[in-house]
Amino acid sequence: MPATGHSQTGGTPLPGVRSAGVEGRPLEIDWSQIVRRCMDGDSGAWAELVRTHHRRVFGLCYRFTGNTADAEDLTQDVFLKIYSNLSTFDTARGSLQVWITTMTRNLLVDNFRRTRNQRATSSLDEGWDATEELKPMDRLMSEGPSPHERAAQKELAKMVQGALARVSVELREAVILRDLQDLDYKEIAQVLGIPEGTVKSRISRGRAELARLLERNRREVM
Repeated sequence: MPATGHSQTGGTPLPGVRSAGVEGRPLEIDWSQIVRRCMDGDSGAWAELVRTHHRRVFGLCYRFTGNTADAEDLTQDVFLKIYSNLSTFDTARGSLQVWITTMTRNLLVDNFRRTRNQRATSSLDEGWDATEELKPMDRLMSEGPSPHERAAQKELAKMVQGALARVSVELREAVILRDLQDLDYKEIAQVLGIPEGTVKSRISRGRAELARLLERNRREVM
């Protein structure tokens, strides 16, 4: 299997990348063709797939585990699973992003069940400085925050991750997929295999539980 590390592509557009049809708009990747090339053993196509989706997969693994080393290991496992199951990808059943997210979620749930007794001693503080995208409140951050603002944001991010880890798995995954992975309700329903109405209910309950835990933490530190 080709490596799953980041790979830089050259200036020539990859085969399987098509124009969006409007001048000035970015090129749109034909993922069904990229997948076919991967299955044919094209290492360049696999590198492009990994490069494009690595950040999302790693971010999802980190949100669930709160541990950088575990997230890195799980990310490798996810891409091994993806590579082994490329033949099952079907564009008629959803986008590649949804398929990869489903694959990631299923592996994380399996890992959660296997490691249930180990998590009590795992640190939620590890790895916050590893990468910028790990900060749960990054979408709210302004340009060029001051050192004081960065410290406050880091502390808030730690509080969010800590509270998120205490929300039940079914509610946590719904909130993560909607608020941190930016999937829409239909995509989340595909990933979780549940009706959209249930998705909305879990997101609402998960947000309420997260807010309750954050408020409790705020009172405890005052």
